[in-house]
Amino acid sequence: MAKTKKVVQLMPADIKEELLKKYPPKVARKRAKQILINEATEAEAPPEILANVRTIPGIITMRGCTYAGCKGVIMGPTRDILNITHGPIGCGFYSWLTRRNQTDASADGVNYMPYCFSTDMQDQDIIFGGEKKLAAAIQEAYDIFHPKGICVFATCPVGLIGDDIHAVSRKMKEKFGDCNVFAFSCEGYKGVSQSAGHHIANNQVFTNLVGENTEPKEGKYKINLLGEYNIGGDGFEIDRIMKKCGITNISTFSGNSTYDQFASAQHADLDCVMCHRSINYVADMLETKYGIPWIKVNFIGAESTAKSLRKIAEYFGDQELIDRVEAVIAEEMPEVKAVAADVRTRTEGKTAMLFVGGSRAHHYQDLFAEMGMKTLSAGYEFAHRDDYEGRQVIPELKPDADSRNIEEITVEADEKLYSPRKTPDEFKALEDAGFEFKHYEGMNDQMDKGTLIIDDLNQYEADKLVELLKPDIFCAGIKEKFSIQKLGVPMKQLHSYDSGGPYAGFKGAINFYKEIDRLVSSKVWSYMKAPWQESPELTATFVWE
Repeated sequence: MAKTKKVVQLMPADIKEELLKKYPPKVARKRAKQILINEATEAEAPPEILANVRTIPGIITMRGCTYAGCKGVIMGPTRDILNITHGPIGCGFYSWLTRRNQTDASADGVNYMPYCFSTDMQDQDIIFGGEKKLAAAIQEAYDIFHPKGICVFATCPVGLIGDDIHAVSRKMKEKFGDCNVFAFSCEGYKGVSQSAGHHIANNQVFTNLVGENTEPKEGKYKINLLGEYNIGGDGFEIDRIMKKCGITNISTFSGNSTYDQFASAQHADLDCVMCHRSINYVADMLETKYGIPWIKVNFIGAESTAKSLRKIAEYFGDQELIDRVEAVIAEEMPEVKAVAADVRTRTEGKTAMLFVGGSRAHHYQDLFAEMGMKTLSAGYEFAHRDDYEGRQVIPELKPDADSRNIEEITVEADEKLYSPRKTPDEFKALEDAGFEFKHYEGMNDQMDKGTLIIDDLNQYEADKLVELLKPDIFCAGIKEKFSIQKLGVPMKQLHSYDSGGPYAGFKGAINFYKEIDRLVSSKVWSYMKAPWQESPELTATFVWE
């Protein structure tokens, strides 16, 4: 029998007040703009939230740094590009295999992801410069592995001492001739969060790699899948579905990706964006330079997967593809619905909170809804306002000092390769029928009225939310995992999936249903006691007493 739904006595305004109560007045004023009570209705514009601003010093944030977004998120999942971290060993080591990005190297056996490459800068390198050491590291990597590409990532000390990693990379590229060497000025401090690293990575990949392969790719219904990182095998499940439908995936940015996939991206006829914040830059640039339109998709949740497949089929407008997509959905859905129906008898009415990067805090609400669970509160680590309120607010966003740290590259239509994939009349016919290009409604629009939307949640607020709202499950990252569990609430990582996955597509939905059912139905969490709950006060004496 389903557990009786908890009745929360506090109103949303009371909860917000409780979260802000212990902050100094100046801090409270800023945080109040980042904690939003979702009061929008279909007839109202989404409320404005303060996002993409620096974390207040002294607050324990859940964010990552610019380097983490560039090296760890965007470039890390590419198996045959050799990534060298230029800096002390710490950054290279702690960004090594922490995201559980999976890859399939069976075709050629090339896979550098299990390796950790670093220049391991020492004190003397910081004092006298590390360019010679970087050049030697690139040379050594080339001599041993002979990769197609080598990427260099700057860490904080490198930016402070002024090593010109781009000059070194250009010199080594000219020397090798058959290896593309390029660099990323992604020092950790460079932006507000890891979002800056995504932007920097997108710019450099587009500038130095996309378009290199001029040979057209075979296959029908060619797409690029943008913003999918194959965590726990998500990309494998999406590729399985695509192949079953007859859709050709030219490249994935960047789960289970290869050098040649990036270099061939211009041959696709449609870009499908999963994680809006990490990859919308590339989608816009591909459209401007090559004429490839883009749409927002979501393969998290069975119903969302079906909706996305239908949208892709509608774009191509081929009855053969439309029929095939419907056949695949009809074949896959019965098992999904059977498991969902069984699980729902135990999960109906239970509650969840999601504070995750990218679009995951939005996408995973679909899966919880399929289980009859309600999302009480959600937020992003590194979103911009458009991720919350929708892309319609982009013209209102003004560049600030942090965004000016990121190079804005100028992209123009390629004289030879720009080719609109449809005629103006075809685009108009699709739009008149309700088809939406370059559209993302944002997370606020989907969440229930009165729910709390919190940008850049911190440790104190997470603990307080759990205390006040008592959710049945809390979803976030590794930094929050154990403190939340010590409060007696199961915690599911949606950054690296703990040891689970895939959770995308139809089979992924089944995996997720079973995993959440196991977590929220277990009684073990009610027996959890943190040390400070057993002995809430520490006692001590001064040595001189």
